[in-house]
Amino acid sequence: MRILVIEDDDALQGEIAASLRAGGLAVDTAACADDALDKAWVNGYDVIVLDRDLAAVNGEEICRELVETGTHARILMLTASDSTEVCVNGLASGADDFMTKPVEMPELLARVHALRRRQAAPTPPVLTYGDIVVEPAKYIAIRCGRDLGLTRKEFGVLTTLVAAKQQVVSAEELLEKVWDEHVDPFTNAVRVTIMTLRRKLGDPPVIETVTGVGYRLA
Repeated sequence: MRILVIEDDDALQGEIAASLRAGGLAVDTAACADDALDKAWVNGYDVIVLDRDLAAVNGEEICRELVETGTHARILMLTASDSTEVCVNGLASGADDFMTKPVEMPELLARVHALRRRQAAPTPPVLTYGDIVVEPAKYIAIRCGRDLGLTRKEFGVLTTLVAAKQQVVSAEELLEKVWDEHVDPFTNAVRVTIMTLRRKLGDPPVIETVTGVGYRLA
């Protein structure tokens, strides 16, 4: 899952991004409206975490522009106010959910996963393929009852492949869904991650390479 965090408080932005990354998510960040809108238009985010109280531009304005330009991302708005009027105005601008600061990071992660499940093609809370079980919200991946001990990137790749239900997933799509904006588009990170993931999954082999196209579950 790929997330955009729009927050101009550097400390809070860093804390939110670190918490979401620790939960196995790919996270991009933006501190101003122009940067946020540029990234939202270019990248296919699943959820956008948006601070309503940005210094230069009110978050509700950004929210309206995102909705008007057709974003498919769910929007979680953060605010320092707990007034009903602020909540109503935020939801009217297009936000899907609200959280009041100070933000509890475990709750934020849970809400992000809940918003992802509300998309048009929701991901089930538990994904299975044969003897493999993946629970994205709990960051659990097991095979034959054995915890696989995956890194964040390995977990993201496995989740994407299991959710694809034997459809081929290209390396470019894996980069978009699992890595963030800082990744080198010419990196061999996908190939290396697939290699280590195969080793951890063990036998019988389950990830198949489709030459020149991508990867799928065999």
